[in-house]
This record gives sequence, structure tokens and C-alpha cells, in this order.
Amino acid sequence: MDLEVDRQDLHRVRTVERPAVPLQAGQARLRVEAFGLTSNNITYAVFGDAMRYWDCFPAPEEDGVRWGHVPVWGFAEVTESSTPEVARASRVYGYFPMADELVVRPGRVDSRGFSDLSPPRSAIPGVYSRYSLVDTDPVYRPDREAAQMLLWPLMVTSFVVDDFLGDHEMFGASTVVISSASAKTAIGAAFLLADRHGVTVVGLTSEANLEFVRSLGCYDTVLPYDAVGSLPPGEACFIDVAGRRDVTRMVHGHYGDHLRYSMVVGDTHWDDQSDDGQPLTGPHPTFLFAPDQIAKRRRQWGRDGFEDNVAAAWERFVPWTDSWLQVRRSAGAGAVEEIYRGLLDGRVDPRVGDICTLQDPAA
Repeated sequence: MDLEVDRQDLHRVRTVERPAVPLQAGQARLRVEAFGLTSNNITYAVFGDAMRYWDCFPAPEEDGVRWGHVPVWGFAEVTESSTPEVARASRVYGYFPMADELVVRPGRVDSRGFSDLSPPRSAIPGVYSRYSLVDTDPVYRPDREAAQMLLWPLMVTSFVVDDFLGDHEMFGASTVVISSASAKTAIGAAFLLADRHGVTVVGLTSEANLEFVRSLGCYDTVLPYDAVGSLPPGEACFIDVAGRRDVTRMVHGHYGDHLRYSMVVGDTHWDDQSDDGQPLTGPHPTFLFAPDQIAKRRRQWGRDGFEDNVAAAWERFVPWTDSWLQVRRSAGAGAVEEIYRGLLDGRVDPRVGDICTLQDPAA
């Protein structure tokens, strides 16, 4: 069973039953047990063409409609394998389509996992084709599976945001402004940036989420979007998670030449295109493509070194999330589609993290 979306109309969704195909030599069949669904997955869909996220799990074009699989992060079991190095009944964590199974071609197998070398995925960054064996994954804990599905991929992005700014000595800024401050990627970035000496972290959020964001304690200041004029003066960097053009324009206008860097991370307000079309003041917003910074650090630190550094940040971060994260579990295509639509339309309780499975709850 696959849940597919129209790449040109993200609200158009269909459920497709596809027959299982026999394995070829060197392949393995993964039964997708569960996956997390957050605003981050909406970002994958919104930037699907620009950043080639649709290329990860190609879907057919039918009757002029280009269908796509929205990528998700979760756990799966190897139910069948024609690859000697990958044992049946192994459990893995990684990147999947919203589907109940995925056939992969394991390669680069080592003690920590393997990569999928299937042709559609050979051209995508390795971080999106790597599967970690739970038995040797340094971040895996049985009681943290929900947190890993919901927060680990976001934490990797948050780590890269913090690392990228630190790698560039904060571009000379002492203030970091983060939009969509209630988003989990924004929260992770704020948590890490708060540990940097001399850095003030400011969150911008909606009036509805002000109380929640302020209660987190990882932001020095939290302001509603209509209070951008109250942002602290001085040299600043902007981390745009919201994707609201009006907010971007206000932040750029407030700081002008004192805005040292403008980073685009997400698009939680993907359908808000309010803009007067005038050129922005200050630096041109630059999309952070996390795999580029990850590749740089892997060259410098080695793959295991990079993973160990992120794992250390994770061990500081995830116990803190127990104080505010509420896990909600849903099963079946209808329930998953409803959650997807809610995220797409911005109907999000920032405290809630959704764990989903397409497997029939009655089965």
C-alpha cells in the first residue's frame, strides 16, 4: 500500500495497492513498521522538485498527473533478503516512502548498516539512502523509538544549522532570529545555539504558540510575528523555518545591512506567498541543503565521527523533550492522510508528534 500525492497539487492524495514484486539477486524487502510525520515532511514535498526529494522514491505519472511519495523517517524489518550480508528479521532505521514496504539493493554494508544502491537513489545524497541497524546504531534505544522517528532527522538538521553558523563564526553576528519557533527543527536549533557563548536566540511565532514557545526556555526572547520591530539591535543572522515572505521582508528591513546571513531551512507556511515583489534589503536568502554540510564534516571527521558528534548532541537534547513532547499514534491510510492534510494546512499542535503506520489497525 502506497500513499501518493499530486506533485502539482499537494492536497490531492490517493492510496494505491501495489502487488509485491519478486526480489532480484542482491535485493532486500523492508516492511515499514512505523514512521514519524511532522512539518518537516511537508518541507520535503514543497521543495520536492527543487531539491530532488521526489527522486528518492519515484512514483508513476498517470493520466497527466505526476504522483510522488513524500519521504518519511521510520523503522522497518527485513522480511526477505537475497543479500547475504543483510539478514532476514534485521530491524533498521532510515528514509522511506509513505508505504507499507520498500525494496532496496543493499551496498556499502558494514557493522552499522547499509546503503540502498538502487538506481533511483544513486544520485541522491548518502544521508537519504543509508539504513542503520538498530543493534549497532549509537543513538538507538528501545524506549526512544518514537523520539527517533520524530526528532532524529530534525535534530540532524538542527545540528547542521548550528554547526554551519559556528563553522562561519556566526558571520560576526551576536543575535540569531528563528521564524516558526514552535517547529521542532527550530526548537532543536535554538536548543543547540543557546549553548554558544555570547549568542542571543530570538524566536518568532504566532500568537497562538507564544505561551508554548516561551515555556520551552531555549529562546532568550520570543516575539509574535507582528512585533518584528522589537527585535534586538546589532548584527544578526536569520534562520527562516516559516517561509513567510512577509516575515522575511520585515526581518530584512529591520536589520538591513546588519543582517549578516539569511538562511532558509523550511517552509512551514508554504502556502503564504504574501509579498510586494520589491527587492529585499540585506543578504540574499540562501537555502541550507544539509547534506552539503554533512558531506564536509564527514570528510573532516569521518562518517562515524560525524554520527558520533550528532549522537552526543542528541543525548543532551532528547531527555529534555520529555517535558513537552506528546506522542500520538495513528494507523491506516485514512488516519495517516488526515494527519498529512492537517500538517499541510498548518493545523499543528507543536506539542504533538505523530507516529504513523499504513498497516491496517484491524489486521
